Amino acid sequence: MESLASQAKPVAVLWLAGFLQAARLHRVVSFCVRSRPLSIRIAQCFLLNGFIFLGSLLTLKSVIIPILSWILPKQCDQLQGQHLCDHTGAVATYSLIHSVLIEIFYVFWFYPLYIFSFILSALWYNDIAKHALDVVKCKSPDATQALDAHTISESIDRPEGFDGVAIGIGEHAYSILLLTIFFIEVSVIGYIPYFGKALNFLLLSLMYAYYCFEYKWNFFAVSLNNRLDFFESNWAFFAGFDSKTL
Repeated sequence: MESLASQAKPVAVLWLAGFLQAARLHRVVSFCVRSRPLSIRIAQCFLLNGFIFLGSLLTLKSVIIPILSWILPKQCDQLQGQHLCDHTGAVATYSLIHSVLIEIFYVFWFYPLYIFSFILSALWYNDIAKHALDVVKCKSPDATQALDAHTISESIDRPEGFDGVAIGIGEHAYSILLLTIFFIEVSVIGYIPYFGKALNFLLLSLMYAYYCFEYKWNFFAVSLNNRLDFFESNWAFFAGFDSKTL
């Protein structure tokens, strides 16, 4: 029992440290003030994801679906003419047309917009990480030297030329596969009765925290093995870091 308590304390300290790091939102304002390109990219991401994408979803849920439900009701008691209820195929036809029109909206607007925003956001997130790293270098020359030394040490371990490129591509593909499998597992765990939701919350916190730090590790040229080792050794910090956003 004492050993369990002794292990729980450092885990709680790491979790709290991660939570407090994520709560330092004033750093975002400070970085944006120091870098105009960074503030522009953040504004573009907010406009794309917060206004256009979420606005389209809100329009679907709040405007399009209610209008379709009024024009093409799915239930007999919603029909203006009660005599239409005598036609057994009327409600079924309205329901089918209602579903088809919603699927058309998804196929020709929502899904393409989602793919477009996902790809464009991935490119912009990379720019945000780059500009944020430039701000860090300007604020602290000592940090710049440490980052450069870390990058050089990581680069020494990786072969040059085609072998190095192949290793980088392989690590990226493996990382995508690993995160995809992990996301599927997290989704399945969420359906477990009683404690499934709690585990789902914890595992999603870990996955999103990994996403947050992946851009930083890419610029530092950290190998996949070192990333996973560091992540596993400090899992409590990452769980606390992204529980703020969830």
